[in-house]
Amino acid sequence: MESNILKEMPPATAKSAPIRQLSVFLQNRVGSLMALIKLIQEHSIEVLGISMQDTTEMTLVRLILSDPDSAAMLFIEKGIPHADCFIIVVELSESDRRLTECLSALLAAELNIEFCYPLLVRPGLFPLFALHCDDVDMGADVLSQAGFKVLCQGDLSR
Repeated sequence: MESNILKEMPPATAKSAPIRQLSVFLQNRVGSLMALIKLIQEHSIEVLGISMQDTTEMTLVRLILSDPDSAAMLFIEKGIPHADCFIIVVELSESDRRLTECLSALLAAELNIEFCYPLLVRPGLFPLFALHCDDVDMGADVLSQAGFKVLCQGDLSR
Protein backbone atom coordinates (compact mmCIF):
# COMPACT_ATOMS: atom_id res chain seq x y z
CA MET A 1 0.00 0.00 0.00
CA GLU A 2 2.97 2.31 -0.30
CA SER A 3 2.26 5.48 -2.24
CA ASN A 4 4.13 6.74 -5.26
CA ILE A 5 4.59 10.21 -3.77
CA LEU A 6 8.21 9.51 -2.88
CA LYS A 7 9.07 8.62 -6.46
CA GLU A 8 7.78 12.03 -7.60
CA MET A 9 9.82 14.10 -5.14
CA PRO A 10 13.21 15.47 -6.21
CA PRO A 11 16.23 14.19 -4.29
CA ALA A 12 17.05 16.27 -1.22
CA THR A 13 19.78 16.35 1.33
CA ALA A 14 18.95 14.88 4.73
CA LYS A 15 18.85 18.38 6.25
CA SER A 16 16.45 19.81 3.64
CA ALA A 17 14.36 16.68 3.06
CA PRO A 18 10.63 17.21 3.50
CA ILE A 19 9.02 15.50 6.46
CA ARG A 20 7.68 12.07 5.62
CA GLN A 21 4.71 10.77 7.57
CA LEU A 22 3.96 7.05 7.69
CA SER A 23 0.39 5.89 8.18
CA VAL A 24 -0.07 2.40 9.58
CA PHE A 25 -3.29 0.43 9.49
CA LEU A 26 -3.87 -1.63 12.64
CA GLN A 27 -6.61 -3.94 13.81
CA ASN A 28 -8.61 -2.08 16.44
CA ARG A 29 -7.60 -4.42 19.28
CA VAL A 30 -6.22 -3.97 22.78
CA GLY A 31 -2.42 -3.77 22.66
CA SER A 32 -1.99 -3.26 18.92
CA LEU A 33 -0.67 0.30 19.30
CA MET A 34 1.72 -0.78 22.07
CA ALA A 35 3.08 -3.58 19.88
CA LEU A 36 3.66 -1.15 17.00
CA ILE A 37 5.43 1.42 19.17
CA LYS A 38 7.60 -1.27 20.82
CA LEU A 39 8.61 -2.60 17.40
CA ILE A 40 9.58 0.88 16.23
CA GLN A 41 11.55 1.64 19.40
CA GLU A 42 13.32 -1.76 19.34
CA HIS A 43 14.87 -0.60 16.06
CA SER A 44 16.14 2.67 17.61
CA ILE A 45 13.54 4.79 15.83
CA GLU A 46 11.96 7.59 17.85
CA VAL A 47 8.28 8.50 17.66
CA LEU A 48 8.20 12.29 17.24
CA GLY A 49 4.52 12.74 16.45
CA ILE A 50 1.45 10.53 16.51
CA SER A 51 -2.22 10.80 15.65
CA MET A 52 -4.92 8.13 15.61
CA GLN A 53 -8.32 7.80 13.98
CA ASP A 54 -10.29 4.64 14.52
CA THR A 55 -13.36 2.80 13.40
CA THR A 56 -14.84 -0.27 15.03
CA GLU A 57 -12.48 -2.59 13.14
CA MET A 58 -9.42 -0.59 12.04
CA THR A 59 -7.23 2.20 13.36
CA LEU A 60 -5.21 4.59 11.24
CA VAL A 61 -2.04 5.63 13.07
CA ARG A 62 -0.19 8.59 11.57
CA LEU A 63 3.47 8.73 12.63
CA ILE A 64 6.31 11.19 12.33
CA LEU A 65 9.50 9.28 13.07
CA SER A 66 13.19 10.05 13.50
CA ASP A 67 14.07 7.66 10.65
CA PRO A 68 11.07 7.19 8.34
CA ASP A 69 13.08 5.33 5.69
CA SER A 70 14.18 2.62 8.12
CA ALA A 71 10.67 2.42 9.56
CA ALA A 72 9.15 1.95 6.10
CA MET A 73 11.61 -0.87 5.39
CA LEU A 74 10.76 -2.42 8.77
CA PHE A 75 7.04 -2.27 7.98
CA ILE A 76 7.62 -3.92 4.60
CA GLU A 77 9.79 -6.62 6.22
CA LYS A 78 7.14 -7.32 8.89
CA GLY A 79 4.19 -7.15 6.46
CA ILE A 80 2.64 -4.15 8.20
CA PRO A 81 0.26 -2.30 5.86
CA HIS A 82 1.21 1.35 5.55
CA ALA A 83 1.20 4.38 3.30
CA ASP A 84 3.27 7.52 3.27
CA CYS A 85 2.97 11.18 2.39
CA PHE A 86 4.85 14.39 2.93
CA ILE A 87 3.57 16.87 5.48
CA ILE A 88 4.35 20.35 6.71
CA VAL A 89 5.65 20.85 10.23
CA VAL A 90 5.61 24.46 11.34
CA GLU A 91 7.00 25.98 14.51
CA LEU A 92 4.60 28.20 16.42
CA SER A 93 5.96 30.90 18.71
CA GLU A 94 4.76 31.47 22.24
CA SER A 95 1.93 33.74 21.05
CA ASP A 96 -1.50 32.19 21.44
CA ARG A 97 -2.50 33.76 18.10
CA ARG A 98 0.19 32.02 16.05
CA LEU A 99 -2.05 29.05 15.28
CA THR A 100 -4.75 31.41 14.01
CA GLU A 101 -2.16 33.25 11.90
CA CYS A 102 -0.94 29.94 10.45
CA LEU A 103 -4.46 28.86 9.54
CA SER A 104 -5.26 32.33 8.14
CA ALA A 105 -2.22 32.23 5.84
CA LEU A 106 -3.35 28.89 4.41
CA LEU A 107 -6.94 30.12 4.07
CA ALA A 108 -5.78 33.23 2.19
CA ALA A 109 -3.97 30.91 -0.26
CA GLU A 110 -7.17 28.82 -0.53
CA LEU A 111 -5.42 25.70 0.75
CA ASN A 112 -7.52 23.06 2.47
CA ILE A 113 -6.10 21.34 5.55
CA GLU A 114 -6.83 17.61 5.29
CA PHE A 115 -5.50 16.67 8.74
CA CYS A 116 -3.33 18.12 11.49
CA TYR A 117 -1.92 17.30 14.92
CA PRO A 118 0.72 18.52 17.40
CA LEU A 119 4.10 16.84 17.74
CA LEU A 120 5.61 15.25 20.85
CA VAL A 121 9.02 16.90 20.43
CA ARG A 122 9.98 20.56 20.37
CA PRO A 123 13.57 21.04 19.19
CA GLY A 124 13.31 24.84 19.44
CA LEU A 125 11.16 24.75 22.60
CA PHE A 126 8.18 26.17 20.70
CA PRO A 127 5.09 24.10 19.87
CA LEU A 128 5.22 22.18 16.59
CA PHE A 129 2.15 21.73 14.40
CA ALA A 130 2.00 19.06 11.69
CA LEU A 131 -0.44 19.47 8.85
CA HIS A 132 -1.25 18.09 5.45
CA CYS A 133 -2.96 20.27 2.89
CA ASP A 134 -4.02 19.72 -0.69
CA ASP A 135 -0.72 21.22 -1.98
CA VAL A 136 2.08 20.59 0.52
CA ASP A 137 4.77 22.48 -1.42
CA MET A 138 2.59 25.55 -1.84
CA GLY A 139 1.52 25.35 1.81
CA ALA A 140 5.13 25.27 2.98
CA ASP A 141 5.96 28.26 0.75
CA VAL A 142 2.93 30.23 1.98
CA LEU A 143 3.79 29.61 5.63
CA SER A 144 7.46 30.42 5.10
CA GLN A 145 6.55 33.69 3.36
CA ALA A 146 4.19 34.48 6.25
CA GLY A 147 7.15 34.33 8.63
CA PHE A 148 6.74 30.82 10.01
CA LYS A 149 9.66 28.45 10.47
CA VAL A 150 8.87 25.39 8.36
CA LEU A 151 10.90 22.40 9.51
CA CYS A 152 12.51 19.68 7.42
CA GLN A 153 13.34 16.07 8.31
CA GLY A 154 16.84 17.06 9.43
CA ASP A 155 15.37 19.42 12.03
CA LEU A 156 13.54 16.50 13.65
CA SER A 157 15.94 13.58 13.19
CA ARG A 158 18.57 13.30 15.87
